Amino acid sequence: MREKATLKQIASELNVSISTVSKALNGSPEISETTKIKIQEYAKLRHYKPNVIGLNLKSRSTKTIGVIIPNILNPFFAKVFSGIEMAAEKQGYNVLTCISNESLQKEKNTLELLSNGTIDGFILAISEEAQKEGEFEHIKQIISEGTPVVMFDRLINEIECDKVIVDDLQSAKHATEFLIASGRKKIALMSTIDNLSGGKLRAKGFYEAFEQHGLSVDENLVILTSATAEFDDNLEKVLKAHRPDGIFALDEHASVTAMKFAIRQGFKIPDDLAIIGFADGLWSRRLTPSLSTVSQHAPEIGEAAARLMIDRLKNPDQKYRTEVIRTELRHRDSTRTS
Repeated sequence: MREKATLKQIASELNVSISTVSKALNGSPEISETTKIKIQEYAKLRHYKPNVIGLNLKSRSTKTIGVIIPNILNPFFAKVFSGIEMAAEKQGYNVLTCISNESLQKEKNTLELLSNGTIDGFILAISEEAQKEGEFEHIKQIISEGTPVVMFDRLINEIECDKVIVDDLQSAKHATEFLIASGRKKIALMSTIDNLSGGKLRAKGFYEAFEQHGLSVDENLVILTSATAEFDDNLEKVLKAHRPDGIFALDEHASVTAMKFAIRQGFKIPDDLAIIGFADGLWSRRLTPSLSTVSQHAPEIGEAAARLMIDRLKNPDQKYRTEVIRTELRHRDSTRTS
């Protein structure tokens, strides 16, 4: 039995884009007659048969959205996914979910695997490794081939697509200003996500809050890293040597670990030490004392991402949009004073 060619193979062999092949085989007037005939005859020669689900053919929508999440164990991403699934289901779309485990190669493989016509578009948060390496060509390639992408949480400015974000900088600034206004004099900044765009923006917001209040950040109280083991080692030293009276933690690991270590060292929370974390997973509410957080409203991020994707599929030529979801500073026991 002779092997049947795929759209991707035909595009590669003729040195054209997949969308060009797809449009030519579908008789689109956007493609010149010469190119159309060339592609159609070559496809016939290579025994091409359209897949039932097609690739980028508007008349053959799969009604399926691919979702790529960096870490399903992270409560934030799990909540985003629930929002995506709920909004997609309401519009009659199915959701196919894959986990990159923060791996660039796995992210590439997933995009490659599913961009053969399995899905209509991708909703994704880019992997930690891709951000660290600054490697985004695989996503740009998917978009250039006609598959829409909606990015959430991790903002990559050089990728032109629809995006859903929270205002990390302003949210961090607001949380820091609360600690300053509450009379805290030695406020620590702690992060295990310094290699991610959101982590960098949150740190910037912290510094801007100090600057606008005419204050200087004590760099002895700053831990910015992407390695949790390194963070834990440095955290214990900072708490012992410098005794901060406030902590703004940029991610859940940093905030939860900071509270646990502080209690172990005899800090009374919030009397001796007020703590605000970024994110709002179950740990934050179940800790004793409960942890004050900047809530990102993860389900709303998912719903917005699904809406943008479905709008894009219905109106592929509209301008790209970035939707900003407002955060909320939720006060719990770690910042409440009697």
